[in-house]
Amino acid sequence: MSVALDEAREAARAGEVPVGAVVTRGGEIVARGRNRMRDGSDPTAHAEMVALRAAAEVLGTSRLDQCDLWVTLEPCAMCAGAIALARVSRLYFGAGDPKGGAVHHGPRLFSQPTCHHAPDVYAGIGEEASSALLRDFFRERR
Repeated sequence: MSVALDEAREAARAGEVPVGAVVTRGGEIVARGRNRMRDGSDPTAHAEMVALRAAAEVLGTSRLDQCDLWVTLEPCAMCAGAIALARVSRLYFGAGDPKGGAVHHGPRLFSQPTCHHAPDVYAGIGEEASSALLRDFFRERR
């Protein structure tokens, strides 16, 4: 999670919402990502999507069933859908997101009968640091 937090800090320095993600396999980092929506004028460039795309490219497959995803914020519906489609084994996330999250909040995508794959989910990993980054980022902009 510390690498995902580093990615989130980099996103904040670039003026992006501070969210970072890392894909690992067998304990080794395969890919990392951070929010890049403003940077690339791409509304789908959430940290999770950036990391999943990079991991798929590195591994040469869209199936990331031997991989874990570490992300500083609870994934939204788009990202949760991508996680399910990629068949990620385990999802670790820091801060919950009552407004935009889709794992433990909102649609709770992985518990829907139409979801064909649900990773094992571990919430609250690095929650305090993740929450502080987001809180500080938005405080500076208000």
